[in-house]
Amino acid sequence: MNKLREKHYRQVRMFVISDSIGETAQRVINAVLAQFPDLTDYEVKKFPFVDSKEVLTNILADALKEKAIVVTTLVDEELNQLCADFSRRTGLEHVDYMSPLVNIISERTQTTPTHKSGTLYQMDEDYFNRVEAIEFSVRYDDGKDPKGFAKSDIVILGISRTSKTPLSMYLANRSFKVSNLPLIPEVPIPKELFQVDGKRIIGLTADPEYIRKVRQSRLVSLGLTGSSSYVSLERIKEELKFSQELYQKLGATVINVENKSIEESAQLIEEHSKQNQ
Repeated sequence: MNKLREKHYRQVRMFVISDSIGETAQRVINAVLAQFPDLTDYEVKKFPFVDSKEVLTNILADALKEKAIVVTTLVDEELNQLCADFSRRTGLEHVDYMSPLVNIISERTQTTPTHKSGTLYQMDEDYFNRVEAIEFSVRYDDGKDPKGFAKSDIVILGISRTSKTPLSMYLANRSFKVSNLPLIPEVPIPKELFQVDGKRIIGLTADPEYIRKVRQSRLVSLGLTGSSSYVSLERIKEELKFSQELYQKLGATVINVENKSIEESAQLIEEHSKQNQ
């Protein structure tokens, strides 16, 4: 009896892997979990926009290590085959929500599926473009993954407290896929950034004294006091000089965010992006 109870309440971990936003799998999982009201110890990890074998293999390896159930909504045939082979070889528990039904319909109708990601949501394209852009901007915030630069509609650069992340999220809500990178003189610039068209790069700047005041307010809000190089005027000037030199190398469009609201700065960026599409 105790063994049964222990088995019933063990943790369930699921990995949701998709080459789009993963909404299809999430809806089905929510419906399934609703059938187990006493199950509270579970975790669902989402991996959207998976589009390479290398990334997928790493995720599957982590799933195997964590004894997770893998749920996929991948339309790419090669990625689906990789999942199937990996699961068969390792014993990983894997549920493919797309392939079986796609194959049945294809065989019955003698037609070929498009294998295009996200086609389910074309009826409400604006909404799902926005959701996809938000997911994208969260994933590639603060230079987390330099590979995101090449996929971005807009790449935002700037030193600390120039509103990179708020601008990225605001523009994502306008359906732009945005990545951003904080600029620190001592930290090397990712090589991937130099492969991006300068027309898609926005460099943020402001007066040194303005940056200093914003940083001081930030430290106060965190309960931090005392002297710090973070609010040193000389240090800020050094950072701004470094950023300006980089903007010139990249051919970036520079926007001064001083005393501008997020909406005002975002409008300038959006207008620039539309002019250079």
